[in-house]
Amino acid sequence: MNVGIVIVSHSPLVAEGAAQMVRQMVGDEVPLAWCGGDPSGGLGTSVEAITNAIESVWSEAGVAVLVDLGGAETNSEMAIEFIGEPRASRIVICNAPIVEGAIMAATEASGGAALSSVVATAEELSPL
Repeated sequence: MNVGIVIVSHSPLVAEGAAQMVRQMVGDEVPLAWCGGDPSGGLGTSVEAITNAIESVWSEAGVAVLVDLGGAETNSEMAIEFIGEPRASRIVICNAPIVEGAIMAATEASGGAALSSVVATAEELSPL
């Protein structure tokens, strides 16, 4: 089983678009989920939606989460806490651009790479 990828954006359109790009580049080799927007349909993120997205792609290989802004990161951290151990230690928020990072992470994951390699590959894109 490959590492799962979750894309979290304040905009559902951005999250969905990034996920579509990942699918075009990698196909169905990698478990992929996305979420965006707040529960009322506006811009924002939802801990519940992030938790559900992580659960939908969960495997023992782990999950790499890519986020767009600080609130998405904070809510992703809360979702990981909610999921709890032992799984929480196999869920990592990547410090990477959301679109490029997701594509690179999914490409690495599609080859069966370990979570640490998937995260490192995505994070290579971050400025120093």
